[in-house]
Amino acid sequence: MPAAPILYRIQPSNVHAHLFEIRCTLRNPAVGGQGFALPAWIPGSYMIRDFARHVVAIRAESSGQALRLEKIDKQTWQAAATKERRPLTLIYQVYAWDLSVRAAHLDQSHAFYNGTSVFLRPLGHEHLPCLVDIQPPRGKAFAHWRVATALAPASGEKGCAEPHGFGLYRAADYDELIDHPVEMGSFAHAAFTACGVRHEVAISGRHDADLNRLTHDLQRLCEWQIRFFGEPAPMPAYLFLITAVGEAYGGLEHRASTALLCSRDDLPYAGMRGTPERYRAFLGLCSHEYFHTWNVKRIKPAAFCPYQLEAETYTTLLWAFEGFTSYYDDLALLRCRLISRKQWLDGLATTIDKVQRAPGRHVQTLAEASFDAWTKYYRPDENTPNASVNYYAKGALVALALDLTLRAGTASRVSLDDVMRTLWQRFGRDAGSPGIEDDDLQRIAEELSGIPLASFFTAAVQSTDDLALADLLKPFGVRLTHSAASATPQLGVDTADAGDEVRLTTVYSDSPAQIAGLSAGDLLVALDGLRVTPHSFERLLGRRKAGQRVEILAFRRDELRVFSVELAAPAADRHKLHVGQRGNALRRAWLGRTDKHERSTDHGDREK
Repeated sequence: MPAAPILYRIQPSNVHAHLFEIRCTLRNPAVGGQGFALPAWIPGSYMIRDFARHVVAIRAESSGQALRLEKIDKQTWQAAATKERRPLTLIYQVYAWDLSVRAAHLDQSHAFYNGTSVFLRPLGHEHLPCLVDIQPPRGKAFAHWRVATALAPASGEKGCAEPHGFGLYRAADYDELIDHPVEMGSFAHAAFTACGVRHEVAISGRHDADLNRLTHDLQRLCEWQIRFFGEPAPMPAYLFLITAVGEAYGGLEHRASTALLCSRDDLPYAGMRGTPERYRAFLGLCSHEYFHTWNVKRIKPAAFCPYQLEAETYTTLLWAFEGFTSYYDDLALLRCRLISRKQWLDGLATTIDKVQRAPGRHVQTLAEASFDAWTKYYRPDENTPNASVNYYAKGALVALALDLTLRAGTASRVSLDDVMRTLWQRFGRDAGSPGIEDDDLQRIAEELSGIPLASFFTAAVQSTDDLALADLLKPFGVRLTHSAASATPQLGVDTADAGDEVRLTTVYSDSPAQIAGLSAGDLLVALDGLRVTPHSFERLLGRRKAGQRVEILAFRRDELRVFSVELAAPAADRHKLHVGQRGNALRRAWLGRTDKHERSTDHGDREK
């Protein structure tokens, strides 16, 4: 056994039962007995997930003899004292059947885990270096499996892992250990270099991805982001861990990698022309998680320095870390010419739609949304649009508004780009830098620009006022308009198909449906005596007019109820961004020069 302070050994022990076996050996346990705990949440996903609930069996031993182990709360175990402080080993099994980017998943095709799901931390020893012995499942069927992780092989140790091989890996401390997800299996692999840094892509699941196209586009994106913050990159290498399935979308950032879950149809295929919407969305996801390498993994809220993994860690700044990253994810694609300006403007208009359609934007501030992420954002229900604001989407619009304010107020001398780079220099580049406090972003923006911004931040973050985006966009030669998406009168609801029936999923505040008494969960039966189906619902509404009263029959639970609803005019909640005159200096500095395709788009927009 290597003479490391802490040694972990992890192996898929029963792929059919989805079980990992983990051994944690601590060389110098505490004199009076050693405590161990599993995190309650994973950084980047702000919800208590109680990973310890998946520990299905656990025991302790020392020198080959069983040692008493007591569970003292939902995620903590206490081992009895060992004789003469001999090494202590915990042996336990973890159930892994969560196909997401947050936890662990294991079957015959692959194994994936985040360290927060599987590695108990020896309390009081979190600062010590550790080794991880990653082992494959037993059996010839798994002889072709490889390993993909950004963890560094334990060079100089007997049993050191070769590239993509099983064996020993090294982490400087527990925080580094849990910040490197691991994939095992027969994944597709590709690599490229961006600004001198090796980047790898590992794709698990069935797919027909064009790896040459994917790596070409990712290289361009990664080089732009590295140069945006300034070389050298903060990581020695980087890994995109991708799991492709039928339908899924999600990502989670780490210091030198990201775990991504996508539909196989989101990936580029051989002969694909242009950047179709699904691939654009996937590139946007990659861009978002890669930008987090700087903004949240190294530039952090002060509340996260260090992470407190046993309970909620509150901050009012998620709008800046997730929202500003959401602003830059697609903007980076535009600036490195992976998408057209029209695609970017259309995506921005969709973000405006998303925010403006939710009545909750007038109920909850961005600061409150950040603070309440633990109980609201990750636990949406039928009333979420009425009670909450999305700090990703509105945070992105605040970033846009601040960027436009700085650029217009300084004739493009200062922008949000400068603010982000200053945050990196002062709070992120040095590993010992403190996290940012609530007023640091405003203070730096004012310092760089000379513009008083107290009223801007109060209105944008501490109030429920709408942002004056139309006025802010005018100096840039961009016009914001809004109109109804269709002429169909509205009930003010969201629906979902329930077989051949229609169920209400959300009833919006002060909508015709809510005023009439309809509620989320109601199953629509008939409108003016005609059966409602997923195919007939919109057609039936389309034959009515705003102000007309209709009779709706609906089941609530097993009770048939009758509602009289006065239909409203369709909401003007579809936004569009129009580019005006050519040669606008502010716009050029913001979005870059246009090519022939963009100039033709400008002309078309102006004529419309």
